Amino acid sequence: MNIDRVVVLDQHLPEPLPVQHVEVRRITIGPRTALGAHVHNGPVFGNILSGSAIYQQSAGDEPQVLRAGDVFYEPGVERIARFDTEDEGVEFIAYFPLTAGQDATLDFVED
Repeated sequence: MNIDRVVVLDQHLPEPLPVQHVEVRRITIGPRTALGAHVHNGPVFGNILSGSAIYQQSAGDEPQVLRAGDVFYEPGVERIARFDTEDEGVEFIAYFPLTAGQDATLDFVED
């Protein structure tokens, strides 16, 4: 048996999170969609399945292009500057670790 295990992201959270459940969503965003600044009510982890997105955590950070196979982390309750698609759109799996009674939310905020 040949098994290869590679750590692609080891993200420490800023504080302990009493996770009760994890919601996993397949998300598709169409071509040339600029979501704009947004905030999640908890951390989000994701991996790109197809297409690409321009990800920028805060306005001062360098934007990066996420492509198929890339993983990302969006901290909870912090403003995410960009998650914009390019010509082909993007499809990804997002993992939302949630506390008891919590629902995953996304709120758009002013730039």
